[in-house]
Amino acid sequence: MNPDRSAATRSLVAGGCCFLLCIVLGLAPWWLERASLLRAVEFAYYIALAQMWNLLAGYAGLMSIGQQMFVGIGAYVLYAMVIKLGWGVLPALLLAGSAALVIALPAALLLFRLRGAQFAIGSWVLAESVMLLVTRSEDLGGASGLSLPATAVRAMAASADERIQLIWWLALLLAIGSTLLVFLWLRSRQGLALTALRDNETAAAGLGVDTRRVKFAVYLAVAGMSGLIGALIFLNKLRISPGAAFSMSDWTASVIFIVVIGGIGSIEGPLLGALIFFALREVFAAYGAWYQILLGATAILVMIKAPRGVWGLLSARWGWSWLSVRRLLKN
Repeated sequence: MNPDRSAATRSLVAGGCCFLLCIVLGLAPWWLERASLLRAVEFAYYIALAQMWNLLAGYAGLMSIGQQMFVGIGAYVLYAMVIKLGWGVLPALLLAGSAALVIALPAALLLFRLRGAQFAIGSWVLAESVMLLVTRSEDLGGASGLSLPATAVRAMAASADERIQLIWWLALLLAIGSTLLVFLWLRSRQGLALTALRDNETAAAGLGVDTRRVKFAVYLAVAGMSGLIGALIFLNKLRISPGAAFSMSDWTASVIFIVVIGGIGSIEGPLLGALIFFALREVFAAYGAWYQILLGATAILVMIKAPRGVWGLLSARWGWSWLSVRRLLKN
């Protein structure tokens, strides 16, 4: 069988399996206990964050270590709209993503003057600056933060179990939506430019790809999605503080670990990386500081032995390509 058509067949089979898996996961509230469902919510939003960072760094080559800025902005916009203006939770959730996208416009104009390590450090400094501004804002609760009013929580769902079910469905939708967004983007005409940019930016520019425009579009899309994800994260937590909302270790470092360990520059990598991350956390979290050391050692080992991540290793060994974005040329 033609290798390309074989890959296309595998992608169709994988797509069908993913569809069935989504249905099964959608019914999770009926077969998972409450504690497990809460962990599933966390797993879903980490997949969404990982897919977004992978699109940003793995394809557009923008090594940001300040994505926690958009997570925090989205979360605080949600709380401000609900507490200060009396908005409903779901409309505020949508506005949170839009607000993060709008704020990303001036941020991009500033950061895109930087390259490589300068861009990475600049994104972190910008995120820390926003966190300090929020910390000094008494209207946003200052350093102590804010809690969602009980009336807003009750308006969202009649009981705690129903609220968790609603948040699970929203988290699952974001995880699926972020993965689908990356897949469809890479399958589009703009995706050809983005893939060329990933493989060789200089060569892509030489072929006429407007690399700055492509990167700008990716940066804005990732910012908007990250803000939406951040709003959902803290809607689940019911309380927010600057340290938690703008946590680099939670919303950027852990996400980078997931992408790198799974396989940067592939759609499947973040999915596999999230599974590995959560498995390691379940096994080693009780070991305190050793947990962080073990995570770091695992990341170093994978980067040495498998620079393309675990998925890259499996793909090279067995030719796996479940969510292929390659095109077949007709004779």
